[in-house]
Amino acid sequence: MIRNFNKQDIDEIMNIWLKTNKKAHNFILDKEYFDRNFNFVKEEILKAKVYVYEKEKEIVGFIGLVQNYIAGIFVKENMQHKGIGKALLNRCKKEYDKLTLNVYEKNKMAINFYEKEGFYILKRKLDEQVKEVELFMEWSKYKGDINE
Repeated sequence: MIRNFNKQDIDEIMNIWLKTNKKAHNFILDKEYFDRNFNFVKEEILKAKVYVYEKEKEIVGFIGLVQNYIAGIFVKENMQHKGIGKALLNRCKKEYDKLTLNVYEKNKMAINFYEKEGFYILKRKLDEQVKEVELFMEWSKYKGDINE
């Protein structure tokens, strides 16, 4: 079940955020990067639009948006590849005509997921903080529309 985020969810959400980021971004040389950014992200999540995916009253994933920018999709490791990320993304696709995001070029699993979901790469740039290349991707409801 997908529902709106409640402030009481914050600890569960942040636990998922930290664990999945460290696992998915193990190529980032600064191993303390996510720990250092934990409190900042915790504050920012409270300002974002967040949907959580619950299974048997346990939060197993979430998506965070700032307007039409996807700040991230996070799914517990043992629940990945079960359609949870796709369901969260589809929820957002119903609300927005266009979605954008950044993803590290070395995060091949995420790139493949987003490309399968209709996102395409608009540009590449270096994330100066972690010295890794990021891809800026976009999905549009009207991609390929003759009136585009």
